[in-house]
Amino acid sequence: MPSSPIRRPSKPRVTPANKAPQAKPQEMASRHPPRKSHPAPVVEVEAEIEVDAGASQKLQKMLASAGMGSRRDMESRIEAGQVTVNGVTATLGQRVGPSDKVMLDGRYVKLNFEVELPRILIYHKREGEIVSRDDPKARTTVFDALPRVRNGKWIAIGRLDFNTEGLLIFTTSGELANRLMHPSFEVEREYSVRIMGELSQAQMRSMTAGIVLDDGKAYFDRIAEMGGEGSNRWYQVIIKEGRNREVRRMFEAMGMMVSRLIRVRFGMVNLPPRIKRGQMLELESVQVAAILKWVDLPVPAQLPQNRPQDKKR
Repeated sequence: MPSSPIRRPSKPRVTPANKAPQAKPQEMASRHPPRKSHPAPVVEVEAEIEVDAGASQKLQKMLASAGMGSRRDMESRIEAGQVTVNGVTATLGQRVGPSDKVMLDGRYVKLNFEVELPRILIYHKREGEIVSRDDPKARTTVFDALPRVRNGKWIAIGRLDFNTEGLLIFTTSGELANRLMHPSFEVEREYSVRIMGELSQAQMRSMTAGIVLDDGKAYFDRIAEMGGEGSNRWYQVIIKEGRNREVRRMFEAMGMMVSRLIRVRFGMVNLPPRIKRGQMLELESVQVAAILKWVDLPVPAQLPQNRPQDKKR
């Protein structure tokens, strides 16, 4: 039985004081340089009430749950007048119920008010692929090879730039995507970085204390040297935000050029060594449920067992 790409941590604790849940990350894939152990990632979440069938919910949340995009995207679409409820232009924050007819850009959207298990897929992005559905240059996009989704679409959780490889997560749940991507939740991203040269201890301390980039201060939560051969050195870095080319720019600020950058973990999801570049794996129901619990989203009382990846191997 192949090892799981995630750990199964105990359910996060959420208090009225908005204390963050904690979960232990899985070890880095063995094909990458070995690394030291580190504390569990932290995700700040708001308390979420389990959805009862028939209860009204905010429109933007239901559209995101239906796979129409992230909650922020849906808020923008509502504000732009692209959503109607029962034939009337919707307003931001409006609540809808099972009897309401919701349309997005003139097309009916089926909303499910019962708790359903979303799909989650992990993909090993190759260098030379873009994380976008549309590209004026017609370059290869990571969405090209994804399986089709009925009544929804795949949402990429975070991005990787053109020359970066490694873990990408896709889901059909806009709410889950928002929990994992929003800066306020501070989900850890872990990378293996290869550079030509070697950082001094003072430089490494500067990178954890904070470096001023052109778009503001940035810092690594942790950085550790992981060995290497000749002039090439590997480093393990952990960061809690995903600004454009942020990891590369931080090394460039130290006078070091990154020759290879691989994302190996996002939150509690690890890139398994068996998933080679260009390959993907859809997570099993129990793994999806563990992720939902970790970010404090409701989980169905009964998990589906009819998907191909859930069959006993």
